[in-house]
Amino acid sequence: MKRLFPVLLAFFLVVGCCRNQRHSRNPYNLPIANTMEMYLEQVAENPDTQLVDLEEIIPGIALYIAYATENNFTGVPIYTSPKAFLCRPVAMALAAAQDSLKSIGMGFKVLDAYRPYAGTLYFYKVYPDTTFVASPLSGSIHNRGAAVDLTLIRLDTGQELEMPTLFDSFSDTASHTFTDLPENVLENRALLRGIMEAYGFHIYEPEWWHYNFTNARSYPLRDIAFEELMK
Repeated sequence: MKRLFPVLLAFFLVVGCCRNQRHSRNPYNLPIANTMEMYLEQVAENPDTQLVDLEEIIPGIALYIAYATENNFTGVPIYTSPKAFLCRPVAMALAAAQDSLKSIGMGFKVLDAYRPYAGTLYFYKVYPDTTFVASPLSGSIHNRGAAVDLTLIRLDTGQELEMPTLFDSFSDTASHTFTDLPENVLENRALLRGIMEAYGFHIYEPEWWHYNFTNARSYPLRDIAFEELMK
């Protein structure tokens, strides 16, 4: 038994080290695809889970990815590339909505789309309020590539329509239930909501800019870097 004890001790130390490494990346043991091998297996099993580049699906789509800059609530860049990815059916629905908006001279400006789970962990560390920041215990719909943050622009000028608040304004004013606003702002918010709901998206009540796709939670959680998806 004395000889066996050091062997057992070494075994448990190694197991404990491996667990700590896993937990640092996925501390809540969620079913997250965090390697390209896992991601590609999911896509092979269900092609609808493929994360596609919005600029390829919607040529000319306006993007302002604040999390690729310091101009976001964390004060640091979260993404290394100003890109937007969504699961294929979500991207196709957004493309159809954009085509519909063109008839009235409007379009979308996308502010955020797929977000690696590591971003959700960091967001919660900076601002642990689950009204505005997804709980890392369950992950974000953004981690599933089935949520998009966006606003409306005029296609001829690129000018944003006036909305209740700026993006990521963590306030009551950002809520869809807040109505003490100028009439044109209420109309703009209603226009965005109407077109998104017509194409299968649903509001997140506290944030006028955030929309989840139908059956959003059926898409898998991911922690794949943009650079890997761009290869």
